[in-house]
Amino acid sequence: MDTIASLFSFITTPVSWVIVQFHKVYGAIFGPDTGWAWGLSIVSLVILIRICLIPLFVKQIKATRAMQTLQPEMKKIQERYKNDKQRQSEEMMKLYKETGTNPLSSCLPILAQSPFFFALYHVLNGIANNDTVGVINQSLLASAQKAHIFGAPLAAKFTDSSADVAALDASLTNVRIVTAVMIVLMSASQFYTQRQLMTKNVDTTVKTPFMQQQKMLMYIFPIMFAVFGINFPVGVLVYWLTTNVWTMGQQMYVIHNNPTPGSKAQAAYLERLTKHVTHHGKTRRRSERTIIKAIVAKGRDRNEYERKFINGLSKAGLAAQADGTVVKSEGAVAVETEDGMPVAGGGAPKRQQPKRQTKAQRQSGAKAAGEPEPKTSLSKSDEPEDAKPAAAKKAASKPGGGTRSKAQSGQRKGGPQRPKSPSKK
Repeated sequence: MDTIASLFSFITTPVSWVIVQFHKVYGAIFGPDTGWAWGLSIVSLVILIRICLIPLFVKQIKATRAMQTLQPEMKKIQERYKNDKQRQSEEMMKLYKETGTNPLSSCLPILAQSPFFFALYHVLNGIANNDTVGVINQSLLASAQKAHIFGAPLAAKFTDSSADVAALDASLTNVRIVTAVMIVLMSASQFYTQRQLMTKNVDTTVKTPFMQQQKMLMYIFPIMFAVFGINFPVGVLVYWLTTNVWTMGQQMYVIHNNPTPGSKAQAAYLERLTKHVTHHGKTRRRSERTIIKAIVAKGRDRNEYERKFINGLSKAGLAAQADGTVVKSEGAVAVETEDGMPVAGGGAPKRQQPKRQTKAQRQSGAKAAGEPEPKTSLSKSDEPEDAKPAAAKKAASKPGGGTRSKAQSGQRKGGPQRPKSPSKK
């Protein structure tokens, strides 16, 4: 570790200078030789470094979102080459290269702060060995050696001997209890951060090699911290515990306000957003409009949670616009099905076709309305008087003509029917 720390000795002087400046401020409040003054100086160093890394963190979020947009293509590659893992990995790498995305972008904040971490280790190791480092002179060195955090010296380690700890005016039991608790907290915070990322903010419909790597890191990183933590000074443990807590809080904020599409966090976020928008009838924050704009732009490519969100707005009589705003909808509202096809529903009731009525219902309705009863096409009386042939009119005017006509047509009621005369050839 000393060799690694010496490689970052070029940044040792800036790091030691920042610690000394913070120590002046906190020393005036808590006393220059207290553990609070030196411990809070290290915590402030972490906060300052992480604030400086916020642009890099934003770049990391954008790279992660770019990876999420490629997930449909990744799914196609997985289905196409599901029996050839090597070809599947080659096609994935080709897709990353064509789109300019990097699956290892999530490691950028860790890589960026590693020089500061090793520089701080070099400074604290110099304090333990009674060596001046950077801008820390002999007086500051003596003050730092007197500083204790919960009874453990700033430069003490879990693996130190009783003689080394006694030289720093402390007991070995206090040092090991404090360092053990800090190592456990450090490993637990790292594990929770990775687990929160894998269980809440990952689209589980797409399995990629990157996700498998993240799952492995969820268990590997805490073990690494536990193994290497016993060789870290108390001041370095304070640094690493603080940066883990910062990362955990920062990630919780991102998951809560800008979750990954298709993840459980997105389902919870869109449920909260639906209640908020339907209650107020509009979007009130820019972040909400940005997410709604992205959902509208997807069209038929929306996932299950996004379709549920659009349908929830429709049922409330609202419609999401392309600019991310929400307005009251007019008329029938389109509700999406699982395949993304809109159907009528939501804010307006469906238009139903009238039921077909029977003949008896139509006749009874006509009688109730005072209209003449409709006649069937089988009755000869349906024909107009002018359309009847003259012979029929003449026969009807003679006595008995109507009876003979009925008999010939086979429509006479009662009695035997008169046989038809044979046709003349």
